[in-house]
Amino acid sequence: MTFEELYQITDEVEQIQKTYELFNEDARLNRSKAARVEFLTTVSYIEKYLKPGDRILDVGAGAGEYSLYFSGQGFSVCALELAEANIEAFRKKIQPNMDLELNQGNAVDLSRYPDKAFDVVLLFGPLYHLHSEQDRKRAVSEARRVLKDDGTMFFAFIQNDMVILTEFLYDDKFFLGDTYNHDTFKLEDFPFVFLHLDQCRNLLTSEKIRILHEVASDGVSEMIEDKINAMDQESYRQYLRYHLHICEKPEMLGHSNHLLFAGKKH
Repeated sequence: MTFEELYQITDEVEQIQKTYELFNEDARLNRSKAARVEFLTTVSYIEKYLKPGDRILDVGAGAGEYSLYFSGQGFSVCALELAEANIEAFRKKIQPNMDLELNQGNAVDLSRYPDKAFDVVLLFGPLYHLHSEQDRKRAVSEARRVLKDDGTMFFAFIQNDMVILTEFLYDDKFFLGDTYNHDTFKLEDFPFVFLHLDQCRNLLTSEKIRILHEVASDGVSEMIEDKINAMDQESYRQYLRYHLHICEKPEMLGHSNHLLFAGKKH
């Protein structure tokens, strides 16, 4: 599968399947210190709301990074993933003692799960891929349905404006190319979906989500990846403390490839 062949696929489910044959999700969050910033930031916010005995649903679980982490901490986790390549990588890492159920399925249909069944719901990967606003709303609505009334939900998005800069980092001819609108600077939504901050907010509030936190989950880490990866452990620890100190500041939210939102039911 090449990038050009992927571009020709019009069926969204098939496109997602083939995307993760091309992109190695299994290594994305743990390949380096810089890549790990997003994971560590997200975990730190989830852990603010986790209580002993909580049940977690990980919708669009990818290769299992979050599911495996929280299952390893003793939590009961249900994971749902669409892409077969991710499921294959995920299954290889499940330990016999884990309370972890993995199923294949689509984020827009969580009918296998009853109403108000989970204390924490994670909806990360699907919001990177659902092209229509209707499907994004459906995924958020379904995640809200299966959340307990006092539960907490977490959402992740890829941010349009910062990705332009990281694309330029890898391609010095990027601004001459045709993968974005030269007037609005909106990236082409392929193979991922790129949203603006207000679009993320509006999506959640329109589905009766009360936003608790808006987080620049990886910040500028990809831009300075080489510097971060060269840090010794103490320098890296202090960088993470700095990142966590600033990641909710409004002026930083536009400077992150990924955004994390935490919310409750209205």
